[in-house]
Amino acid sequence: MRILYGVQGTGNGHITRARAMGEVLNRRGLAVDFLFSGRPPEDYFDMAAFGAYQSRTGLTFVTRRGRIDPLATLGLCRPLQLLGDIRALPLKDYDLVLNDFEPVTAWAARRAGVPCIGISHQAAFLSDVPRQGESWLNRRLIRHFAPAGCQLGLHWHHFGQRLLPPLIEPAPSATAVLPDKVLVYLPFEAPGDIAALLKGFPHVHFYCYHPRAEPREQGHLHWRAPSRQGFQRDLADAGGVIANSGFELPSEALCLGKKLLVKPVGGQFEQLSNALALARLNLGSVMERLDSSAVATWLARPPAEPVHYPEVAEHLVDWLLAGDWRDPASLCEGLWRQVRFPSYCTLPGN
Repeated sequence: MRILYGVQGTGNGHITRARAMGEVLNRRGLAVDFLFSGRPPEDYFDMAAFGAYQSRTGLTFVTRRGRIDPLATLGLCRPLQLLGDIRALPLKDYDLVLNDFEPVTAWAARRAGVPCIGISHQAAFLSDVPRQGESWLNRRLIRHFAPAGCQLGLHWHHFGQRLLPPLIEPAPSATAVLPDKVLVYLPFEAPGDIAALLKGFPHVHFYCYHPRAEPREQGHLHWRAPSRQGFQRDLADAGGVIANSGFELPSEALCLGKKLLVKPVGGQFEQLSNALALARLNLGSVMERLDSSAVATWLARPPAEPVHYPEVAEHLVDWLLAGDWRDPASLCEGLWRQVRFPSYCTLPGN
């Protein structure tokens, strides 16, 4: 079986999921090619695992100080280039397209009649899950941005729907946790705003990863440029995580038992909905804006307990190899039976 894997490149979480899936697919002897879109080619980093991957312009969004900038986002759109990339993408040598919310490969697969399976957190919003800030446009984008014959949505709880648990990389080896070390990843906020948020807590060492950061030590603030290895190392022994409310990093934090504080990107439906889901499940704290008092309250909270999620990638590849892609119900149900939530988690229906 030859597979083309399309990955939305705007967020590192999509890339992390693709890395976890690619490792299992390659180990099973499957030929996989990767295509990324949504980020300038020079902005990708630590991509050796994907071999000779392709990149396209795709679609993305622009933020200004933690909020989506609609006009700037519209100005980046290149619809004619997107259509040209879809039409020009050759798929005759592929048996299957896997897709993590990436429009070029999804629409090219539909056009060529090649089976396409969507594996993304965005696909969860095709089901009845917690949502906030939804609009008619959001609903249309989720449904039509990257269409697939089978959509497998990922979420922190199934919410009574046919969803999968988070698809994350295997956890790093156990290491001693430093209670006064916090990993900070707020890439959509200005570094100056982050520094102002954290300056009042000199007893805590904040390791701040940011795409516009110059690596330096600023007292208790330790600025780091994007680096997968460094990020994983600092995540492993941090006592807590402060992040935007994307999906993949909060999933890793939950799995590792890290105390979690999220700040959703303003105007971003998915992030607003993720923050709502974390609050309802009592798995994380939420601040609507950069708020030092919210950080102080969160720092005073007790340590978190891990959420025990299974290795979804292994089971998902088993399901793909079985070849019956019409109904993933047994896959979903089997995986959720293996999940164990902390004692303080507020489960729907309980």
